[in-house]
Amino acid sequence: KSELNIVVCCVIFLQVLNEKKLQEVDSLWKEFETPEKANKIVKLKHFEKFQDTTEALAASTALVEGKLSKNLKKILKKIVAKDAHEQLAVADAKLGGVIKEKLNLSCIHSPMVTELMRGIRSQIEGLITGLPSREMAAMCLGLAHSLSRYKLKFSPDKVDTMIIQAISLLDDLDKELNNYIMRCREWYGWHFPELGKIITDNLTYCKCVRKVGDRSNFASSDVSDILPEEIEEDVKAAAEISMGTEVSEEDINNIIHLCDQVIEISEYRTQLYDYLKNRMMAIAPNLTVMVGELVGARLIAHAGSLLNLAKHPASTVQLLGAEKALFRALKTKRDTPKFGLIYHASLVGQSNTKNKGKISRMLAAKTALTIRYDALGENTSAEMGAENRLKVETRLRLLEERGIRRISGTGKALAKTDKYQNKSEVKVFDPSGDSTLPVVSKKRKIQEVDEPDTAVAVKAKKFKAEMK
Repeated sequence: KSELNIVVCCVIFLQVLNEKKLQEVDSLWKEFETPEKANKIVKLKHFEKFQDTTEALAASTALVEGKLSKNLKKILKKIVAKDAHEQLAVADAKLGGVIKEKLNLSCIHSPMVTELMRGIRSQIEGLITGLPSREMAAMCLGLAHSLSRYKLKFSPDKVDTMIIQAISLLDDLDKELNNYIMRCREWYGWHFPELGKIITDNLTYCKCVRKVGDRSNFASSDVSDILPEEIEEDVKAAAEISMGTEVSEEDINNIIHLCDQVIEISEYRTQLYDYLKNRMMAIAPNLTVMVGELVGARLIAHAGSLLNLAKHPASTVQLLGAEKALFRALKTKRDTPKFGLIYHASLVGQSNTKNKGKISRMLAAKTALTIRYDALGENTSAEMGAENRLKVETRLRLLEERGIRRISGTGKALAKTDKYQNKSEVKVFDPSGDSTLPVVSKKRKIQEVDEPDTAVAVKAKKFKAEMK
């Protein structure tokens, strides 16, 4: 009987009894249909109990991350080192590489090992004697909860969820603010319609309505802390001659309550924006320098996490957010879009319409580099983002200057301007343009004079012929 040691977890070692049956990978599951069949294939070689849940969690976390824990290292040295000539089957190839590197043990990972592990897990209660199924289920459930809690607490991607939630909430607040402000303007507009044309800022409008209330109070109210002096005078003058309808005090109270909601949401939005800005500078400083915190946060939210965004190539980063337009263009065989969410970056907005595609392509390439640097790099400075932004700005400046250049054979020569010279020329007035009579050419006159003479001569000849 050959021996093949199998690591099920860091405390259980099983020995293979019949290695020939392992060669038939497709039918290996039949050997684990019952505990009796499973005991003919493998048998328990060593079992070591965890002291507490903390130790089990540490060992499980190390296995998930493909690392070799201290407890597992001791057991491998003590148990497996005796049979160093045999192979050690592992379910994780990364863990097998670490074991081979540190302990110099021969490890194997193949589809056969995967099927064998699946069979062992299905019959683990029959292979380990003296362990009730209820206790086994409770132990597995407790360890699974602890492992999930640990992953959620120490996950490197957990900070991305804060950014995703913050930018999503920011967009929702903008939509709600627009709806509330439109409703407030329309509602109060029935009472004082002229105020909406005089005050264009939404937040100032709501503050003014909340402080004054009824339009008749504008004459006696002081809103100099909200409005400039000129606009205040216009508002008071318009309130005296307003064409709005009269409303009850209850209506005004409801409108003021709506204004309170708008002001509170606006203040919270400002606070949330500052929080998002600080989060982005802490997590993805180079991405923030390149495209700004709002565009960077929307890119992360669209990809799902910063690590997922780092896996995208530059061409995908350029078109993130324009998937519908892309597939519609491919379906109809038309021109594909040149930009998606990256269109809202300040560098793309600064460029001309003709150069937006080029700038967005270059910006996407540099942004992809900064994303990978933020996601996978250890340095947290924003120097790389500043350098790449400077390169894109230089390229934008060159493209803008190229439009000023003259189109020539080389296409590189700058437009040349002649040196200015002041030439004083004395011009004489031409009086011929003063006459309003039509000008008749001399040839015309000669023809008109000659035509009657020829007619008289013809008549004379005819007369002489008749006399004869």
